[in-house]
Amino acid sequence: MLKLENLKICFIAGTLGQGGAERQLYYILRALRQSGASLRVLSLTRGEFWEQKIRELGIQVTCVGQRGSRLLRLSRIVAALREQPPDVLQSQHFYTNLYAVAAARALGLREVGAIRCDGTSEVRDNGVLAGYLSLRAPRVIAVNSRAAIRNAIKLGAQARRLCLLPNVVDVDQFKFVSRRERDTIRLLAVGRLVEQKKLDLFLNTVASLRQRSRKAIRASIFGDGPYRPQLERQANELGLLPDVVEFRGIVPDMVPIYNESDILVLTSDWEGTPNVVLEAMASGLAVVARRIGGVPEIIRHGQTGFLVDPTDEVALANSLLTLVNDSTLRTKMGQRAAEHVSANYSPRQLPSLLTEIYSGVLS
Repeated sequence: MLKLENLKICFIAGTLGQGGAERQLYYILRALRQSGASLRVLSLTRGEFWEQKIRELGIQVTCVGQRGSRLLRLSRIVAALREQPPDVLQSQHFYTNLYAVAAARALGLREVGAIRCDGTSEVRDNGVLAGYLSLRAPRVIAVNSRAAIRNAIKLGAQARRLCLLPNVVDVDQFKFVSRRERDTIRLLAVGRLVEQKKLDLFLNTVASLRQRSRKAIRASIFGDGPYRPQLERQANELGLLPDVVEFRGIVPDMVPIYNESDILVLTSDWEGTPNVVLEAMASGLAVVARRIGGVPEIIRHGQTGFLVDPTDEVALANSLLTLVNDSTLRTKMGQRAAEHVSANYSPRQLPSLLTEIYSGVLS
C-alpha cells in the first residue's frame, strides 16, 4: 500500500485566484501536508488570492508563466521540475493538463490531469485539438463528478484513466446555523458574473416571486465579472433596484453571507461540482438548483433541496416559492443538507482518495 508520507508531489495551477478549483487545491494540499507529503506548486500567475494561504501551509509556490508563449512557460516548468523532480506531477486545471503531460514525458515523470467542470464545456472551450489532447493524453485524470466522467467517456477518454476525486468542503468552517423566523426571506446567488451562470434567469425569477410570495423577498448576488453592468440594467428595468436586489461583489469570507441567507439559488447552464452548493448546504441552507453536471450527486431532490429541469423556468420559481412560504420545510432541508455534506464531503476523505489515485499512476 502506497503511503503519502514523504511522497513528492508537484501541482501545476493555471491560476490561484478566488475560484472553486483553487479552493479545492488548497484543501488537497492541506490534507497532503497533514499526511506528511512533500509538496510544491507551480503557478502560471502571481500574487493571487490563494497564493499566500498556500505559502502559510509551508508549501513553496513558484510562478512559471505570467508572461511569454506556451513554449516558454513549458521550458520554465521543465527547468523547475528538473531542479526538484517529484514522484507525481499533478495538473489542477484542465487547461494545464498538456503542460503536465509534456513536462512529465520530457523528464520521465508520472502525471495526473484534471477535469474540474463537466468535461464537455472544458473540451469545447479549449478548442478541438487542445481539448482532445488534454482529455486523452494524461495517464490518469482526477475528475470531480460522476457526470463529468460519463461525459469524458462519451468524448473518447478511456474509463480506466478516469478517477473520481469529489470536491470537499471545510465542515469546521462552513457549519450549520439555525435561522430565526422572519418576514423577509433572503435569496442568495454566488458566482462569476458571466453567461454560464445565467443570473439573468435568477433576476427574472426574483421578480416573479416578488409578485407571488406572501413574504417580502430580498436577493443578493456575490461575485463580479463582465456581465455585471448588463445584469444591473436588467435589475433596474425589473424594478428590483435598490430595494430588492443588491450586487455585493467579491468577498474574502463567505461564512457570514451564508449565515444571513435563507435559500441558495443555482441557475448555471453547466457546472462540475459547485463549491457554493456544498458550502451553502454545510451552512444549513436549502438549495434550489438546475439539474446540471454533478449537482444531482450532491442534492437529494425533496430532501436536501430541490432540483429542476434546466428548461423549466416555472418549476424553478415554484420550487423557490414553496421554500419561501414554508419555514418548517426550509429548516428541515437545511438540517438534512448539513448532515449530508458533513458525512460525505468532508476533507477527511481526501487522503484515502488521493492514495488510490497516486497508487494507480505510479504502478
